[in-house]
Amino acid sequence: MLFNKKKIAVLIPCYNEAPTIEKVVKDYKKALPGADIYVYDNNSTDGTDKIAKKAGAIVRYEYKQGKGNVVRSMFRDIDADCYLMIDGDDTYPAENAKEMCDYILDGKADMVIGDRLSSTYFKENKRPFHNLGNVMVRFFINTLFKAKVKDIMTGYRAFSYNFVKGFPVLSKGFEIETEMTIHALDKNFGLVEIPVEYRDRPAGSVSKLNTFKDGFKVLMMIKTLFKEYKPRTFFNILSFISFIIGLVLNIFPIIEYFKFSYVYKVPSLIVGGFFIIVSLLLMITGIILEVIAKKHKQLYELYLNTLKK
Repeated sequence: MLFNKKKIAVLIPCYNEAPTIEKVVKDYKKALPGADIYVYDNNSTDGTDKIAKKAGAIVRYEYKQGKGNVVRSMFRDIDADCYLMIDGDDTYPAENAKEMCDYILDGKADMVIGDRLSSTYFKENKRPFHNLGNVMVRFFINTLFKAKVKDIMTGYRAFSYNFVKGFPVLSKGFEIETEMTIHALDKNFGLVEIPVEYRDRPAGSVSKLNTFKDGFKVLMMIKTLFKEYKPRTFFNILSFISFIIGLVLNIFPIIEYFKFSYVYKVPSLIVGGFFIIVSLLLMITGIILEVIAKKHKQLYELYLNTLKK
């Protein structure tokens, strides 16, 4: 692929990455000559923006804190044929950048995922709860959406113009990668995964990810998107749980009625009946929302037709 015929934008969201940002900018300028390198500074206090500008990056600012907010601004502001998003912490080597962009520019994918988990991530990452969190999120997403994505939460991705301009960013923080993956799976975008080497942060570089706080946000994002993208399955699960509770509560009143022709456990019968009614309402809710979600997908496909670059 001749990069000079197509515009490539390298997107680097940054918050206090002074120890590494110069090397990251220079590495990707070398790997993708002619590409525009954008560093979006997210209220850094360590001079990240000045270092990035000196290294040759185009520096812009997003003052609403959070990676999701930064990604929203980058996707809205920048027009390109291919977008490569990386972190500013020098954990992703630039050797895979050209290959990832080739998939997008050749029309073979709408999102290319830099898969850390199939290479060196578990060896290099020194935070065991981060490892566990990645495995859990991967299991939940692949189970709920019947997919086989190997790395859900990687920050190393390439995107097509259509994906970027048609992606409604809802997240504010680090759950943005999970949202991207679910959106791509639900909207049938072309996905390609490339194993990439991962190296832990160098000395002096500190992760901004809070294992438990941000991990909880990711799980809540999965729950919310599962409900919105697959409402029938979501509400059928709740309906089944409610039905089982109602059935258990009604077992003894029913046995009493057939045995004595009288119900002594009236409160149990009433509460059980309530749960069964709720079960039916949840099932009907899922059916209605499934129709709405399908209509939304149809409208989204028509919307994508207006975006073609």
